[in-house]
Amino acid sequence: MRRAADLRDPASFDHVGRDKGAHFIAGDVLAELADTDPRIVCGTADLKYVTQLAGFAGRHPDRFFEFGISERNMLSAAAGLATIGFLPYVSTFACFSGILGFEIIRTDHAYPGLPVRILATHAGISMGFFGTSHHATEDISALRAVAGLTIVSPSDRHSVEALVRGTVEVPGPVYFRMSRGQEDDLYTAIPDGYLQQSPYLVRDGRDAALVSTGVMVRECALAAEALAADYGISVAVLDVHTLKPFPAARIAEMLAGIPVIVTVEEHNVDGGLGSMVAEALAEAGSAGRVRKHGLLDEFAIVGPPTHLYAYYGLDASGIATVLGRAAGIVPGAGEPSGGAAQLWAPSDRAGVLSRYRARRGVPLSRDPADNGARSPSGPR
Repeated sequence: MRRAADLRDPASFDHVGRDKGAHFIAGDVLAELADTDPRIVCGTADLKYVTQLAGFAGRHPDRFFEFGISERNMLSAAAGLATIGFLPYVSTFACFSGILGFEIIRTDHAYPGLPVRILATHAGISMGFFGTSHHATEDISALRAVAGLTIVSPSDRHSVEALVRGTVEVPGPVYFRMSRGQEDDLYTAIPDGYLQQSPYLVRDGRDAALVSTGVMVRECALAAEALAADYGISVAVLDVHTLKPFPAARIAEMLAGIPVIVTVEEHNVDGGLGSMVAEALAEAGSAGRVRKHGLLDEFAIVGPPTHLYAYYGLDASGIATVLGRAAGIVPGAGEPSGGAAQLWAPSDRAGVLSRYRARRGVPLSRDPADNGARSPSGPR
């Protein structure tokens, strides 16, 4: 069993009282919608407090179902409810819905075209200490291959509300890829035209572009601000809130003429958002070069989510470094890999470990490998 990397910090979110202060808004929105829509029912797999669907249960107790720790049964039961006219919204962690429940989503939901809505929370590496079994870094690449499935990836609470309200009448199943409800907001309110525009242009720019989805969009916006202030470059930030059907033509149009493009995702870079963007540009005949930033064909190490984001260069500072290196304005392109310099290298990860060890008084000469840290080549 792989040991945790030494990323602990007293100030970090560490899953002790992990639901305190979470702002999942889907339950409140669904409770309001259900006031006038008798089709809407909700269910969870022993997670009504974690996902904050308890509010819906209190408001509509006869339309709420608790399935216990039996996620696949819940997903199949949702299909049954959909066949008799209900509009079921069921919620559990993304690792248990998008990955454990993949076959159910494919065969019971998408194949018959049933309107089941899956609220997949704690996606990516946001489960932190719970480890690989609870991380969901393959769900985009797996589910994008399922015919007839809509996939949306909200970036904050306002985005969640917009996408929940805006997909009520979407035919067939919808997969909501959500995070842990602890993030700061990107938007101050639902932007005008948000649903009709995917990607939604968060920030305009012509020197480079950051294309992202989910909670990484806000980190990209902060990175773009830092790069503008420090280097004077104009960086566009795109919020791809709808991953399927994928807006390939709009992405190719928006990225036309931008010389440096970096995709950012809390997901394995193989088959995820970066692959979809590269495919879209290739099909459009664009010469834009795409560099993919995320997990590099690896399982994430174990640690607090906030520190894992720093370790993988998925916070604003790391993203600014990655884009700066791609644009040739930030030195230290890292170790070569496959003939090209890595934009976020093992030495960068080691630097993150050293900073956290310094806070705790751990000697900095200690080999990062001693605590199970992994490089893209595998465990050391």
